Amino acid sequence: MTVSEVTSSPTAEASGPRRSPTVTQRRSLARWAGRVGSAVFVLWAAASITFLLQILAPGDRATLLLNLSSGLSRERTADETAPVNAQYGFTDSIWRQYLHYLSGLVRGDLGTSYQLQQPVTEVIAAQIGPTLILTFSALVVAWLLVLFMTTLTAGRRGPWGAVGSLIETISAGLPQYWLGSILLVVFAIGLGWFPVESGTGLRGLVLPVLTLAIPLAGFLGQVARDEFTRALDQPFVLTARSRGLGDIAVRSRHVLRHSVIPAITVSGWAVGALLSSAVIAETVFARAGIGQTLVTAATSRDVPLVSGIVLVVALVYTVANLLVDALYTAIDPRIEVP
Repeated sequence: MTVSEVTSSPTAEASGPRRSPTVTQRRSLARWAGRVGSAVFVLWAAASITFLLQILAPGDRATLLLNLSSGLSRERTADETAPVNAQYGFTDSIWRQYLHYLSGLVRGDLGTSYQLQQPVTEVIAAQIGPTLILTFSALVVAWLLVLFMTTLTAGRRGPWGAVGSLIETISAGLPQYWLGSILLVVFAIGLGWFPVESGTGLRGLVLPVLTLAIPLAGFLGQVARDEFTRALDQPFVLTARSRGLGDIAVRSRHVLRHSVIPAITVSGWAVGALLSSAVIAETVFARAGIGQTLVTAATSRDVPLVSGIVLVVALVYTVANLLVDALYTAIDPRIEVP
């Protein structure tokens, strides 16, 4: 059953023969087992790619590690690199290194940062908190903007509908770096309402969150608006109005529930996009987080740290998609996630 079919007949019963609870539970368990298996495959693929990046990175890894730890960039002799090769197994066969790498991931070991000489898990754990706060705060604010604009303006004839659609189109096309710079200049430097450097306070979080949330809200709003407009033409809207419900009540209680499902579909993707875009917001507003750590690690060619961050982002993205799938049935239990 497609989303459009569900939204077109929200009061209709599911078609086909009625299944017993046991059969339904078995199908649900099999479906979720398949999705969890797909998530594990995605993580394995991400881990394999990051391993290949480490192997194929130009330059000798032992030399790179010694140069980063000492702060000196020069060629190293075989005697100097031999202890490092022995310690990290750089001279082992690729398959042996790969199996060692995967076994470390299973144990939660992402390796050691070349530059910081600290376990990558410790470095990421110390920096990922502010980034996750920024990411999920931006997602929540984006959805609040979507719900507000869609409920008030979607499907309306005249200036209200046109203005709402125009705002979403402009918002979706705003470059985040440009938007962040404008917000910084106007509200932090010009008006002084917010700190120039984000810091860790709540006021410092406002502008970075808006930098990420406004373009995302425009994109999600365009998706929800189309479905909202179609849902307004369905028979259940006429039924709700015949019961005496006002326009806002019909929109918020009935139509909105069935129109946001397509936008929820892309919310899992949006989490990954926000994590990537966090680099921009953290750079513009001098905010601590995993984005700044990634930029520094990439600049210094700290391959284990870069790879570890990529894997953590992949993990968050995968978990977010699983949560989105669970949210489908919470909104409308008749939808079966394939």
